[in-house]
This record gives sequence, C-alpha cells and structure tokens, in this order.
Amino acid sequence: MRRSTTSAATDRRRIGVLLVAELICALFLVGRSHPVPARPVVAAPASVATPTAASTTDTLDDGRTVRLVGLGGVHTAPLLTRIGAQMNDAAAAVTAFWGPDWPRDVLIVAAGSDAEFGRLGGGGSDIAATTTAERIMFAPGAAAMSDVSLRIVLRHELFHFASRADTAADAPRWLTEGVADFVGRPPPAEPAIQHESPRPTNPAELATIPPDADLDGPNSSKAYDRAWWFSRFVADSYGTATLRALYVRACGPGHPDAATAVRDTLGADLPTVLARWHHWMSG
Repeated sequence: MRRSTTSAATDRRRIGVLLVAELICALFLVGRSHPVPARPVVAAPASVATPTAASTTDTLDDGRTVRLVGLGGVHTAPLLTRIGAQMNDAAAAVTAFWGPDWPRDVLIVAAGSDAEFGRLGGGGSDIAATTTAERIMFAPGAAAMSDVSLRIVLRHELFHFASRADTAADAPRWLTEGVADFVGRPPPAEPAIQHESPRPTNPAELATIPPDADLDGPNSSKAYDRAWWFSRFVADSYGTATLRALYVRACGPGHPDAATAVRDTLGADLPTVLARWHHWMSG
C-alpha cells in the first residue's frame, strides 16, 4: 500500500461533487449533540442514501480539535485509536515546519470498505489515505500498517491538510509531495526506517525531478523517494525555512514556473541547483 495519496491538485479533481455532498451529510449527523465515548466508536457503513457515522472528539496540546469519524468495518475503531494516539506528535511536526497558522479543526475519517474509500475518498486499493480541504480519509488497508508507516502517512496527510489554503491546484506535485514526505518521514539514519531509503549507491538515479506521471504510475515509490530526497537536499543545504519559502513560492496561488521559483528562492538557476543536488547525493 502506497504511503501517500494525492496531491493538492489531483485530489480535488478526483473527488468532486460527490464527496462534498456526502461529507456534508456525514458532518451533519456526527455534529449532533451526544456524549463523547472514551474511544472511537464505529457506526454502520455510510451510504449515499443514508450516510451514518460515529465520532469522538479530542483536544490536542496545541488547542486544536480533532474529530475521528468511523464509517464501519471491523478495523476502523483500532485504526482511529492508533491515529488518535499519534495526533499530538503529528500536529507538532507539521507546526514545526509550517508554523501555527493552519486550521484549528481537523476531521479524520476512516472508511469501512475499499469501495467506500474509493467512492468518498477518491483513492484506489493501493492508497493509504487522501486529503481535501475538509478532511483526511484513511483506507481500510491502513489498519495493517506498522506504527512507523502510519506515522509517516498521518504526518504527510496532515501537512497537505495544513497547507491546503496556500497550495494552488496546479502546484508542482514533485514539490507538494516531496515536502509532505519531508514533514512525514524522519531521516533514514533512524533505525526503524533505515531499510526504506538509504542513501543511494547511484545518486544519478534519484537526483532527478520526477514528472507527475511517475507519482501515479507503477514506479510511484521511487518517484516519491526522488521528491523527498530533493526536499531533504534543500533543507540540508539552504535550511528548513528556505524549503518552506520554496514551497510557498512554487506552489502557492499565482505561483511562477518551478524554475523561476527555484531561482527566486535559492538564488541559482534550476540546472545549477540540480547539479548541487547530484553532488549532495553523492556525498
């Protein structure tokens, strides 16, 4: 199962009107006044005709409110429990990179079936989660993830959620996904994930910007790695604040082309930056 989902651009197009209508119905139902249970409660499966949902609400250390909504399925409650346990750290990781100015209310939905995830979340069977401006939705298969993998996906998606208002629909996906992975994935020196992306023996293979088609194709894992390595390179060479500035310049509404954004932010033209990236990967 792929750890990450859709970009800020493609997710909006894939879900469309159906998601908005069904999500509004679900929010209406879960928003009714009722006692909050101690752990996530799973409702009967949601449907287009009679959507139903059950939720718990928690307040994070930073004051944000998180609503965890289950739409049925035997693995939904355990998955939401695990997600809830990681939310404080995930929010802290996003804020550490992005700053505190992002939505104060977070909605996380766990789909009860793959079909439901595809219908409401717009994701395929190989996708762990999808994100819109309204919510993050997890697929049933996310329940089988290790704690480390779930942490990566949660932080990745929470960054997409946090940066949504500042991300244009046509933002370059190699940067939106690479930065989201930078927030979500700790450096590979950490033993728990050292096997995932060690520094490559052939840096030329990864020191290339992936086209959008690669992020959705059969080699998507390598494409995401390449996007992540670029973000790591920028943060290591220019500073984390500069990586954020590059995201805002290259991905924000009214953004210029990527080459212009790189030159404006990093002070060098794109070929020069790519050459530096190649050298960094070789080190």
